[in-house]
Amino acid sequence: MPLSMSHKTVFILDHSSYFAQSCNQPMEYDVFRSKGSGVIPAAPICKSLWTCNVEGLQEYLRIVFDIYPRDKQIRVVTGSSILNQWNCADTISTVLSKLAHVGPPKNKRDENTFSVLHGLSSAIECLREPSQHQRDMLEQSSTVCNRGRIICLTNIKSDDYMHTLEEYVLDALSQHKMAESTELLSIDELELVIVHSVPLGQDIRIADSALRQVSPQLSVEVTTTLSGRHLYNKLVHLCCKHFQLCSTTVTGIPMKEEQNASSSANYDVELLHPAAAHDEMFKNEHAEGLVIPSKEGLPLETAPLKWCTPKSSVVELHNCSAAYRICPVDVNSRPSSCLTNFLISGRAVMLEQPRKSGAKVISHMLAAHGGEIFIHSIPTSRSILEDPPSISEGCGGRVTDYRIKAFGEFMKENRLAPSTTTLLDKCGNKKPYMFALNHLEKCSRFWPLGISDTILFNINNISPLPQLLLNDTLTDDETLECKKVILRIVGMETKNDPLPATALGSRGKGPKREEQYRQLWAELETLIRAYSDTSPQHFKVLECILECKKSGDDTVTLNRKSGAKRDEKASNISDVDQSWKDLDRFQQMTEREKQDALHGDKIFESSPPKKLKSEELLMRSGGQTLFSMWNNRLQTIQSKRSHDFDGRINSEGGKSKLYIHLEENNSSQEQNLQAGTNQPRN
Repeated sequence: MPLSMSHKTVFILDHSSYFAQSCNQPMEYDVFRSKGSGVIPAAPICKSLWTCNVEGLQEYLRIVFDIYPRDKQIRVVTGSSILNQWNCADTISTVLSKLAHVGPPKNKRDENTFSVLHGLSSAIECLREPSQHQRDMLEQSSTVCNRGRIICLTNIKSDDYMHTLEEYVLDALSQHKMAESTELLSIDELELVIVHSVPLGQDIRIADSALRQVSPQLSVEVTTTLSGRHLYNKLVHLCCKHFQLCSTTVTGIPMKEEQNASSSANYDVELLHPAAAHDEMFKNEHAEGLVIPSKEGLPLETAPLKWCTPKSSVVELHNCSAAYRICPVDVNSRPSSCLTNFLISGRAVMLEQPRKSGAKVISHMLAAHGGEIFIHSIPTSRSILEDPPSISEGCGGRVTDYRIKAFGEFMKENRLAPSTTTLLDKCGNKKPYMFALNHLEKCSRFWPLGISDTILFNINNISPLPQLLLNDTLTDDETLECKKVILRIVGMETKNDPLPATALGSRGKGPKREEQYRQLWAELETLIRAYSDTSPQHFKVLECILECKKSGDDTVTLNRKSGAKRDEKASNISDVDQSWKDLDRFQQMTEREKQDALHGDKIFESSPPKKLKSEELLMRSGGQTLFSMWNNRLQTIQSKRSHDFDGRINSEGGKSKLYIHLEENNSSQEQNLQAGTNQPRN
């Protein structure tokens, strides 16, 4: 495994007379809280630029060695003096002791102004020396990639002087590369970071420059800042950038006040640690307010986590997935000291994410192990320490709708195999695995994972369209087969064939058939459009679907070149199809609805909706309507079943008068009675 750029770092402190001047930032050192009358305040004291550089270096070293006590190596150079070695047991104490012997720069104008050039030469020599980890790799006959970083704290006179430093480093790298040695390593990559600082109140005449590559071996970055507190913040920011650190602010720490022990107040402590501790927290979309500006004035963003006392048992929490060392930003403050002592005594602190509503989400924990404080990441969802779920299982163990069988076929089609001589000759200068990657990319351009995500791949009428689209070229017969698939789908929509439902486990009515076909056409167009630029024949298939696809309820003709005759024929076909669709819907109606429709009270509505009376339907000219077709059908069925009543057939208006002979008998009896009374009696 190659070592990172941050494995070896060399600091260069400019020891020129320029850094003997004041930084113009007064120090607060007056220990008297109240002054009597007539007391003259003490004169302000300012640090020198050299002192500010040394304090910034010390803070950089403290953060690195608190978080990475063994993995990272740092050396310090001033002028031609190298202050420490790689793998030093106590780097900070050794460097400060050597700096005390070096002393501050002398305020003399005739001092050698080329101390930075001497320091660059010494720093390159240091990077060539292998660290202990690199020595172990050399003993194991492993390939060692020697990379490192040089941070130079200096003052740049002009842009020309900056170019002089770059050329000097390039010449030194080329000379050392030519001079091979068994004990020294050649520098493969070097990152030069120049920090330009000036006293407060002066203008910064050098512009910042982002990291740019000067040569394959050298990359240069220029950053400018004011001295004093600004230089301290800049070096802390560079440390977080170089070693991938981030900030966490522990908020709401209950602590007794220093003056009044009976009362307590809440304090905040900002901590630095590897950025990987927040990976689980930022994996999902985080809530608003989870990232805020640093409260210590650093040019960083910090994640505020609240001090939490969980009511539930610790056993109910997930196991910690990772642990990282921490480092307080302000190590000398009272809140930082109290928190450190609290954790070292064996206590643990739970940290929860800020939430406006809902239950607590405990995502981190602070605890000490062996006298060192660690921040622990606690998974908030499924723990990574558990066995991964089966591909056929979802949340809660229920079976999901993955296209497992189709995915198995997909894997078979994309298996890797040893290369052959014929394939190597065909590849030419291109690597064979690139063809495999291109084939995998082509097969996965449109491949839904779930059954409920697609309608196109759930029907059998699309074969062999997806397989043919993967070809680099299409013959005329293959192009015709693709067009036949599109026309089959047109026929399915014309017949209003049902499509498989896409939503599993849903209650109530499913999606409308029109919406299903709309989704089917959208998926089919997406599939074909993904391969339309492969060849001209592929583009012809795309043109075919664009001609056949429906937009709303308007029917698009299949051939653009046909004129008005084709349009008229298509309109006639659409009327007949609409009538058959209405007939199918009418057959699905209830008996009451059918009776209302037959009596003219309710007519089945077609698109566009328009209500017509039964007389208007019967007197309507042109093609047959739904009512006339249904009426004729009922008459035909009734005529076949039985013979109609003869009396109703012979009567007028379809009404037959019953018991007409009964009236004739009554009238004859009355006549007989009258005739009997008129005869004379004997």
